[in-house]
Amino acid sequence: MNINLSFLQDLLTHVGQRARQQVGLSPGAGNEDTALARLTESCHNLTESSGEASRIMMAQRALEDYQQLDHEQRLAFFHVLAEHYAADEARIHAAYAAYRESPDNANLSTLFAASEPRRQSLLRRLNLCPGGTYEIVRMRADLLKIIKQHPELKPLDADFAHLFASWFNRGFLMLEAIDWNTPAAVLEKIIRYEAVHAIQDWSDLRGRLDPEDRRCYAFFHPAIGDEPLIFVEVALCKGVPNNIQHLLANSGQTTEREADTAVFYSISNCQKGLKGISFGNFLIKQVVQELQRELPNLSRFVTLSPVPGFSQWLERARDEEGLEVSDLLAHHLQHDDWMNDEEAQQKMAPELRALAAHYLVNVKHRSGQPMDPVARFHLGNGASLHRLNWPGDTSPNGRQQAHGLMVNYLYEPHRIEQNHEAFSRNDSVVCSSEVKKESKANKELAKAPKRETKKETDSLSSSPLSNSPQTPKAAKQPPAPKPAADANDSKQAPESLEE
Repeated sequence: MNINLSFLQDLLTHVGQRARQQVGLSPGAGNEDTALARLTESCHNLTESSGEASRIMMAQRALEDYQQLDHEQRLAFFHVLAEHYAADEARIHAAYAAYRESPDNANLSTLFAASEPRRQSLLRRLNLCPGGTYEIVRMRADLLKIIKQHPELKPLDADFAHLFASWFNRGFLMLEAIDWNTPAAVLEKIIRYEAVHAIQDWSDLRGRLDPEDRRCYAFFHPAIGDEPLIFVEVALCKGVPNNIQHLLANSGQTTEREADTAVFYSISNCQKGLKGISFGNFLIKQVVQELQRELPNLSRFVTLSPVPGFSQWLERARDEEGLEVSDLLAHHLQHDDWMNDEEAQQKMAPELRALAAHYLVNVKHRSGQPMDPVARFHLGNGASLHRLNWPGDTSPNGRQQAHGLMVNYLYEPHRIEQNHEAFSRNDSVVCSSEVKKESKANKELAKAPKRETKKETDSLSSSPLSNSPQTPKAAKQPPAPKPAADANDSKQAPESLEE
């Protein structure tokens, strides 16, 4: 971490607290019952004040008062921001009339200024005090918790997102390597923020950071110190891995010289208040560059990614759309008893993989992009859908969200921009010929009779679990509106662009 930056932040905070004490504004002073009234008054004074020093103290006092509010008071404060700090309608009409009369740059600038909600200026002034940026990020996290129940607050959220897009511009982000020698305060946050594969304890964390074949990188921002924005965990392997349990259990088994593949197996966003602000695409591309410089023997860069929407989609497609699966697959998915039955796995695998390929390639979100959010993320970053792995994650969470399925997305540095353009322009799912073939195989499965052999049927009938409800027999295949682009077929994608 940047020690000088942390020291400077601590110093500024200390100076701010001393200045507040000298003018009688000690931290935490006041009655909690009046915190909302004090906060609204502080915000009003902050927008009216012209002195830089007084603004800093008012901003710090306002953010301290905000932290004392309960849920209902915070909701009331957000409504104050939404209603009383909106743009002035009369000013907008006057500025627009002036621009129509004389459409010059001066009047255009006046119109822009009039159109900006006053709360954007307030948030900028709240950001003046030390630690203000992080507190405002946390404020938006509170807003996001309630916005579904209060959609009238969406314009307020749009203002937060608008400001954060510039405050957290790529030029301000600092890439740091995280290892076992990183300060404990940061390592604790890595444990807490891990969102894909939970870190059980310090020993588990050490297994992900300390061995020669493990790496971790995070983005930090100078305004929020040692709070990571996003981090990625990387394993160095021989070949492309297909199971997360094996990957985590075998840390330290590959030397840097032996490794030919870098695997991004966990990417975690840390700050809920920065939802919608994209860091992952910058992070992966920069980490690829760092690894290429450090280890030129690496020839492949892949992920080992979850498929969080697969189980939910499959259940809905069977219940509501009449999608038919075999009795064998229906039985084992319902009872989750396939993990210790290799014969069942071999029989299930072709059908399950075909369904998964169809889901990832053909099933679309209302935006026209893939339904699966992880697929949207990696394909939007310029990766291709490389391989389906089953069983790839036998943890309870992996079985619940994707019946144990995992996916490799392939990042080829010379094709990232080409793939990104194919996806952003045409929503094309760039995939390997293997995945493309499997997505088409699902159509053949839908046409085939869903009857098991006598041996398989007898086995299910003799099972104490055989009274489970059967799958509907009317098969309707969900539509496949857009064909997949083959990652090996350059004719189906736009010309390569320079990075």
